[in-house]
Amino acid sequence: MNTEKVTARRLAAEDIAELGLQDGIFVSAGMDGLPLDCYAPAFLTEPGKNFEGGSFTARTVYGEEVHVLPGNADEAGIWVADKAGEEIEVLQSAGVLLNLALFVPNGNRDSLDALYTSARDAFGAGVVQRWGEEVAAVPDVKVDLYEEPARGRKNTNPQNRDRRALDIYPTRVRFLEPSEGWKFVVEPHKEIVDDTPTI
Repeated sequence: MNTEKVTARRLAAEDIAELGLQDGIFVSAGMDGLPLDCYAPAFLTEPGKNFEGGSFTARTVYGEEVHVLPGNADEAGIWVADKAGEEIEVLQSAGVLLNLALFVPNGNRDSLDALYTSARDAFGAGVVQRWGEEVAAVPDVKVDLYEEPARGRKNTNPQNRDRRALDIYPTRVRFLEPSEGWKFVVEPHKEIVDDTPTI
């Protein structure tokens, strides 16, 4: 386990309430039931002033969500870097996990093998090949993707929607998420005809 010593101080609830989403903090590095006697860099999930009841929620840079009661002496609490504080052990990153959705035009098993080989050449033998791999043919069909309000009333004006993407493969739509409060509408691709009068 790779850690580094950081000088920091523990915050009281009043101090945390003044923090925003961009303020770096340190919280317990324990993950998925694995207790670790050190801290992880993190950020609050919403501004400190929005929390009620003395409980705060932070998300570590490793994707773990941590619920903290700063007044509880038995918990690790929330810390910020401070040269006048005390030393704590902070867990270091061992690398980056990429969750990729790749579309390889005219791809096959040979092109995937070439991709893996290139990754090993670039980053060394320590690369772990853990792709969410699903080798599936992509139909040569294009669709247009729109967003419209999720709670639209009946007889809603069809113009009340946003164009998200034109002329994409339906397989790619699975990897996209609609904006908050909106839903996707997928339609067969239609070429845009520019009927602007010309001189």
